[in-house]
Amino acid sequence: MWKPWMVRALYNTLISPPPPQKRVRSFFSTFALKNVTKSNFDSALEDLRRLIRDADFVAIDLEMTGVSSAPWRESFEFDSSDIQYLKVKDSAEKFAVIQFGVCPFRWDSLQKFFIAHPHNFYIFPHQEKPGNDQSYEFLCQTTSLDFLSKYQFDFNKCLSEGVSYSSRLQETIALKHLSSMCMDESFDSLSGSRKVGDMQFSRMEDVLFAERMKIKIREWRDGLLHGSNSNYIFPRTSNNSDKRYETTFFKNRPAFVLNGFTSHQKKLIQLVIENHFKYLAFVHVNIDETLCPRHLVVYTDSKEDMGLLMKEVKDCILKEAKRKVKSAAGFRNVIDLLSSEKKLIVGHNCFLDFAHIYGKFIGQLPCSAEEYATSLRNYFPYIMDTKVLLNANDSFQSSMKKSSTSLSKAFASVCPGIASGVKGYSLGCVEVEVQVDEKRLLNWNSGTKHEAGYDAFMTGCIFAQACSRLGVEFNMNSSPLGLADEKKLQKYVNLLYLSWVSGDVIDLRTGTCNADRLASASLKTQYRQIDFQKIVVLWGLQNTLTPSDIRECISRAFGQNSVSSIYSLDKTAVFVQFSQTEVALEFLDLMETLGKNNGPLSVLHPLSRLLEGGCSHAADYEVYRQVCISPLSKILFAEQAEAVKIKSDGLKATLEHKPFVTEIEDNAFRAPSDEKHTTFAQSF
Repeated sequence: MWKPWMVRALYNTLISPPPPQKRVRSFFSTFALKNVTKSNFDSALEDLRRLIRDADFVAIDLEMTGVSSAPWRESFEFDSSDIQYLKVKDSAEKFAVIQFGVCPFRWDSLQKFFIAHPHNFYIFPHQEKPGNDQSYEFLCQTTSLDFLSKYQFDFNKCLSEGVSYSSRLQETIALKHLSSMCMDESFDSLSGSRKVGDMQFSRMEDVLFAERMKIKIREWRDGLLHGSNSNYIFPRTSNNSDKRYETTFFKNRPAFVLNGFTSHQKKLIQLVIENHFKYLAFVHVNIDETLCPRHLVVYTDSKEDMGLLMKEVKDCILKEAKRKVKSAAGFRNVIDLLSSEKKLIVGHNCFLDFAHIYGKFIGQLPCSAEEYATSLRNYFPYIMDTKVLLNANDSFQSSMKKSSTSLSKAFASVCPGIASGVKGYSLGCVEVEVQVDEKRLLNWNSGTKHEAGYDAFMTGCIFAQACSRLGVEFNMNSSPLGLADEKKLQKYVNLLYLSWVSGDVIDLRTGTCNADRLASASLKTQYRQIDFQKIVVLWGLQNTLTPSDIRECISRAFGQNSVSSIYSLDKTAVFVQFSQTEVALEFLDLMETLGKNNGPLSVLHPLSRLLEGGCSHAADYEVYRQVCISPLSKILFAEQAEAVKIKSDGLKATLEHKPFVTEIEDNAFRAPSDEKHTTFAQSF
């Protein structure tokens, strides 16, 4: 029997409207980010101009073909700040960037969320500059390529459809080369090449061909002179060869186009004209910008007219060459856009990223970190490293484990709602809506980790949450520079971690490198202060020696507490950190003495195991620094030391002379390769 109150409750339930439901969007309701290749680059660039102009900040990320050119080139705890920079410089000069992520973020003051526009650029250094037949070379690490392959990186799209690029310095050199080429008296401005000059007819068929061409050209010229054939058509023959001579006008002068001739035949025709036709010109230019360059024979009626034609053609050739040089900038237009807008550029642990940006799109990397910092600020005055922000914030540190410093783990920890793809998952977090062309979605998650465009998106989301926790009022920001002017961020701007393993931070405002003063107290205790005078580098050791074996040998000679730590550079080289500077100096002196003495005392000495093989060397930290300066990258440190002319007086090594650093030349952009790495050489 239904009770009356039960009937009323059931009735009210049936007729009442359902309670409002929270909007939940699963990450399965998603779409791909915007991939940009050669085919859609121009339109994407135009859209990006507007998006970056309106952005509050822009996040970036890069994917490269490798990180370290040799095991000893990796970042070590015992690397000083100047050596850390040298290793980053070496990496940026020898490996290629194959994907570049750009993601502008704009705050929507009405909706109270950020709108992100992730772009994923495939880039590849094709050979597209005129007058430059030199190929690019870069290294590839198999571990890096395997990693990218694991995350479905499309290498075919990169190689075939990647947007080309050139640096500002390369463009300057190319334009200078063009100007000097046009000033060269041996350069024929009409043909766009060197004059054939003293070229000889070495074959009978060349002589016969030249005679036939002389007759045809004379008939055409004589017809013009007598006014009987201003529209002269070459006579048709059985093989329809008249198609090889197409009459036209060039610069308001009668001319005919040479079609279907080989390059050798064209040189013969050029020689015939130079030797037998005073006022005819052999020209190689674009008749129409939509067509490929073509070869023409052009009629002039005087010496003055010939001079005028030469000037017109030279101007035309130079203009076209400059246009090609400018168009070869390719993806650098995006970098120029980021630089000119002066918005805050956000990266995650991005010192290497900006070294690549500088070396690939601006010019040759400076020799020191101080010079680099000064120059980089001229192009990008506001840079933010999210790792600096995360390490400075105690609340972030408490919510993240030590292993969560990687981008993807930091994203999952700091932005759980966006990472899960479900709205409302984490209340109080800044929401981010993604827009790709006409598609928009809150809490978008494409799930494509280690794709540069998505990684840039993750970086920007982390930065937005960090700003929120710092109390940044997004609604109050009206500066044309976006968040670059935000007062609460100023002490973090332009501070970048030099490497992944140290706590050294470079201040781009001053060029100085110091331990991270903003890091939380728990992190500061992890960073050790290192006295480099106590460090000795050993190389050329037997690869059977372990660090414990080396410690035992030294301890037997200098005492149990003489060695603080030993760190492997590679399988035949180590750092030895001594407890005292005096002990380090005594060790170097003793190694030198033992190396010169082949007597029984040497054989019986505790350090004798370090001398086995006869190739052992020991040196102070300064020699290690000089070895790192060299642009070479031999796989073993011992091979590198030999290549940069380290000589031995006994065993105590010194530098014979400082490694030669090449000046900037036309070929200054070829990274030296090594036989133990895969080398890509791209030539078109």
